[in-house]
Amino acid sequence: MNAFSPVTLPKPDSAALKTVVETLSARFGNRAVTSKAVRDQHANTLTWLPVEAPDVVVYPQTTEEVVEIVKLCAAHKVPMVPFGTGTSFEGHTNAPAGGVSIDTSMMNKIIAVHPEDLDVVIEPGITRKALNEQLRDTGLFFPIDPGADASLGGMVSTRASGTNAVRYGTMKDNVMALKVVLPNGEVVTTARRAKKSSAGYDLTRLFVGAEGTLGIITEITLKLYGIPEAISGGICPFPSVRAACDATIMTIQSGLPVARIELADQMQVRAFNLHSKLGLEEKPMLFVEFHGTEAGVHEQSERFGEIAKEFGGGPFQWATKPEDRTKLWQARHDAYWAAFALRPGMKTIATDVCVPISRLAECVEETHEDIEKTGILAPIVGHVGDGNFHLTPLVDPDNPDEVAVMKAFLERLVERALKMEGTCTGEHGVGQAKMKYLLKEHPAATLDAMRAIKHAFDPNNIMNPGKIVQF
Repeated sequence: MNAFSPVTLPKPDSAALKTVVETLSARFGNRAVTSKAVRDQHANTLTWLPVEAPDVVVYPQTTEEVVEIVKLCAAHKVPMVPFGTGTSFEGHTNAPAGGVSIDTSMMNKIIAVHPEDLDVVIEPGITRKALNEQLRDTGLFFPIDPGADASLGGMVSTRASGTNAVRYGTMKDNVMALKVVLPNGEVVTTARRAKKSSAGYDLTRLFVGAEGTLGIITEITLKLYGIPEAISGGICPFPSVRAACDATIMTIQSGLPVARIELADQMQVRAFNLHSKLGLEEKPMLFVEFHGTEAGVHEQSERFGEIAKEFGGGPFQWATKPEDRTKLWQARHDAYWAAFALRPGMKTIATDVCVPISRLAECVEETHEDIEKTGILAPIVGHVGDGNFHLTPLVDPDNPDEVAVMKAFLERLVERALKMEGTCTGEHGVGQAKMKYLLKEHPAATLDAMRAIKHAFDPNNIMNPGKIVQF
């Protein structure tokens, strides 16, 4: 039994689809794959959403090849689904109407680095780790870190955030320009490399977070930052999730320039211990990091320690060695996988909400109480510096009673966030799984405006159909 019922979309004409698949196979050879294993891999595999595979997966290497693929699909009205690394959670890469999955992993080059301007031009298939590895000798880095080693194209498309967002912002703050292939095969460049511009509509921001529904990104210009002189980080336990959240709020409101401040409740800490062998005290905990000069991070660390103490937190355990910090943050990044150690063999639909920072403690505390009353297993972890937190509820998808309880819990979670003037998703995106929540979050006129934009760019609804808004 599936806990989620996808939108039913009409399949493309079978003859047209056959023509597209045969043409791609003849043109791209072994870069056009029809095996079931590869097609399933390019659908959805990380959550309890059902797998809806494309009919063929094709691997372009240039913008020109993407144009060729898109024009072929447009001519035959065959759906297309852009694909990066497949690390998204909301069914973004599922193909409910079948069609062509366009995998950009072979478009993974750095086109140009401009150290003097603090920017880089890249192809969409390069991952954030590969980008930073190649940038290391320049003394620069790209800070947005969603945890998974996602492709930058996917991070743009989902408007990704991550552990560093509290200091460096999210993808929408760090994308300067894009090259995009539209659903009809035309290529648009949304901006130039100037730091700011008033020249027309901000098309860059329109495509950031569009989840591949308006076009396929083939080139990205990103902001870069200097690698910090000093990094100081550590962990701090608290008596309750409320105390940890209150300490976070005080830290942000006091203007302390924290680079990362991450919450893990006691259940998530237990998962860290099981999965990553950390041996931490199983209490709610904040993972904290500061970037700057030696003197600056020392002063900031001391001030945070004072704030934590005000809320009953401590002792503050600093990870002074880079390898110790790396171990802690790798454990944090593995939170999704670690959760399965708590109940092996289960499925999850990892989810997130975001609220104004002043409502964070209230929202997390009420959610924690809901988890305990409901009797479910749902570890909490979050980028609480910007009011965003995540849950990894574990459920047996073949148990209808469990599924019903979990679905009701997720409904309450979103309703709670919306009542607190928050959002149904801080960074996971809408995809398939959260489409219904947009009806509660936005007025009808807002959704009509989104549909109008989608229709203007993609009148045949062939670019990642069945995501965000439905025709």
